[in-house]
Amino acid sequence: MTELRLTGDIGTQRFPIVEFDISRLVSWLDENLPGFGRIQVGRINAGHSNLTYRVSREGHDRAWILRRPPQGELLPTSHDVLREYRVLRILGEGAHRVRVPRVVAACEDPGVIGVPFYLMEEVPGIVVRDRMPSWLGSPGQADWLAGEVIDALAEVHTAPCEALIAARLGRPHGYLGRQLDRWRAQWHGRSRLTGDPAAAPRDLADFHVVADWLARNIPEEQPPAVVHGDYKLDNLVVSRDADGAPRVAAVLDWEMATTGDPRADLGYLLALWPQPGEPTPVPNLVPECDVLPDRAVLAERWQEATGRRADALPWFITLALWKLATVLEMSYTRWISGTADDGFFAEMETTVPRLLARARATCGA
Repeated sequence: MTELRLTGDIGTQRFPIVEFDISRLVSWLDENLPGFGRIQVGRINAGHSNLTYRVSREGHDRAWILRRPPQGELLPTSHDVLREYRVLRILGEGAHRVRVPRVVAACEDPGVIGVPFYLMEEVPGIVVRDRMPSWLGSPGQADWLAGEVIDALAEVHTAPCEALIAARLGRPHGYLGRQLDRWRAQWHGRSRLTGDPAAAPRDLADFHVVADWLARNIPEEQPPAVVHGDYKLDNLVVSRDADGAPRVAAVLDWEMATTGDPRADLGYLLALWPQPGEPTPVPNLVPECDVLPDRAVLAERWQEATGRRADALPWFITLALWKLATVLEMSYTRWISGTADDGFFAEMETTVPRLLARARATCGA
């Protein structure tokens, strides 16, 4: 017997997004998971990108996470979960420590649930989003967490990147220019997400002003490293060790991972790092917190851990805000066209212009 149930608070979901034959999925899971007990699949209402489900089986104390793309029209290169699976497998099998979940299996056959998907082991812990848990609320615990966040990032940036390049998951040069080209193309391709090619998405002047500034001021690239592409607090699983100290148990959401200048990850983290008295750039994605250490402390620790210079940070923070605004604008476009069910995206009507204004203020364009 198999059950499919929705888990968590679905919030402002507007239509059932689970539109696949559960019996076909269960047959596939039976062949690819250990044991013979009843399988249960539940939608996890967390995260705002690919859709995730928790898979469990009677008789097993370990669960798995299934990741698949969202429904509806998608732009080229976005939500490529099979690429993410390949990245995780390479990093997980490497001799250098990178805190990634262990991947179990991938399915390329659209006949199972209509889209590709993959399975990874669930990692126990919490994900920090709109608020800091009470056990992380003291300055001492917050400092320890910040150190763990940087140490986990440094492990990514000091991992050998040759395997990703050999697998054509990254290139040795030109990352920053490609980032500008990619996110400009994604912005201009949003009309494909509306379901009506004649419908023009909104245009925001700050997007173009910031894009032009970034293009005019590209810094000299550092030697390539593994780059996560979306490194921030809510993509980390945080747990407690035997002494109660926080530790980063796993880094999640590798769909934008590649090879390139690692300062892009540092800038992304710092752009969304909570600071006392500073407004939260994205509600429900970044916690309001006044006990975390200053961004300069994180940058210095990253330099020490990687042996690299944390320079040109205003450029990389600007890139991060502009890139995130683009990603969220695509989700907002899917929301207003009716192909996304996450109520968080409705807030992007005002959040995206605010992010772009912040990016423009950061660079002074």
